[in-house]
Amino acid sequence: MIKWIYWAATSLVGLFLFSSSLAYLFSQSMIDGLKSLGFPNFFRIELAVLKLMALVVILLPAFPLRVKEWAYAGVAIFLVTAIVAHVAHRDSHWVTLANLLLLGVLAVSNIYLHKLAAG
Repeated sequence: MIKWIYWAATSLVGLFLFSSSLAYLFSQSMIDGLKSLGFPNFFRIELAVLKLMALVVILLPAFPLRVKEWAYAGVAIFLVTAIVAHVAHRDSHWVTLANLLLLGVLAVSNIYLHKLAAG
């Protein structure tokens, strides 16, 4: 059951990281949205690359636990930053709720990663 919960949560996190990375690179509405939040264009590309790096680190078992922790921390910081940016921009409460939900799924993935590592 622990593996199932871990992989369910981690798959959702992975899907989010992959799809949002692609959106940052190729979706004009996402590009315009980040611009309206006041972020420079280079930051959009940086976020896309960092999310893809986090995806690889979180999904591949070859990375040590400490490296995975940094990837989880980076994604958590991104989500908190997104929440602050969207609240400050007075975006829909649904965007904030979605980011909070993703933060919760990320926490579940991290908790169950440690349960798996403990044996």
